[in-house]
Amino acid sequence: MQSDLFPEFGNKTYVMGIINITPDSFSGDGLLNQQETVKAALRQGLRFITEGADILDLGAESTRPGATKLDSRGELERLLPVLDQIRSELPDTLISVDTYKAATARACLGRGADIINDVWGFRYDPEMASVVAEFGATAVLMHNRELGVRAVTSNLGGHYEGVEYNDIVGEVLAWLEEAVGIAHEAGVNDERIILDPGIGFGKTIGQNLYLLQNLDALTAVGYPVLLGVSRKGFIGHTLNLPKGERLEGSLAANAWGVMSGANILRVHDVKETVRLTRMLDAIRNAESGLNQVNGTVS
Repeated sequence: MQSDLFPEFGNKTYVMGIINITPDSFSGDGLLNQQETVKAALRQGLRFITEGADILDLGAESTRPGATKLDSRGELERLLPVLDQIRSELPDTLISVDTYKAATARACLGRGADIINDVWGFRYDPEMASVVAEFGATAVLMHNRELGVRAVTSNLGGHYEGVEYNDIVGEVLAWLEEAVGIAHEAGVNDERIILDPGIGFGKTIGQNLYLLQNLDALTAVGYPVLLGVSRKGFIGHTLNLPKGERLEGSLAANAWGVMSGANILRVHDVKETVRLTRMLDAIRNAESGLNQVNGTVS
């Protein structure tokens, strides 16, 4: 399915760079404790664009297990100064806002954001779908089952225990289909919908790996798919590595995602991921008998 925001879906893998305006990001890259948060966020955004990012994803509330929750006012106090500065300096860059609150989405879309990245897939705030439709915005609808399951944190990263699925792939697909139905009922068009399987949210380590293994079942549905695996706890536990040593694991999981049909990768390590996707896209798009190097044919 094509989108005017992403005209090269199918030929190009898009990279979304994460900008955490939080004090408690699970990955250790939260910018809120820095003396000049807005300038730090702008520097990071400019660096990500230089490194090849297609989208910047701004988040003000950490979604790690056990993180402190914010109301919309607190979220906007962090988000809006950064959003305004980045939009001013990078007028043509796609900006996503990571929020599940309609009031936050409304304010950010009104200030120039393009995408709402909702980790509850229009299920948390009943007004969210209508706000997205009103602005003609694009939404990422993510699967989530955090409520009512046990969150565990350790030096290897947060994860969930005791989460039961009879058929995790089928249940995630059915949940996302219902989210799409909520979007349609509010007037959100198909070309404005992106799906996310919610790796790391309300799933055990083994369930995350199995869902990733079967990602092609989601990409076959026909909607663009965003994959967010970067530095997550299931990588730390699988490789027995702390959050600062998960680059290779993240790249491996993202490579699997691209080869399974994922269209957008949400990442912390932009430069390395862009190089990965460009190589994979070059292999995928190569024509028989042609040697393509640096975008030229020889």
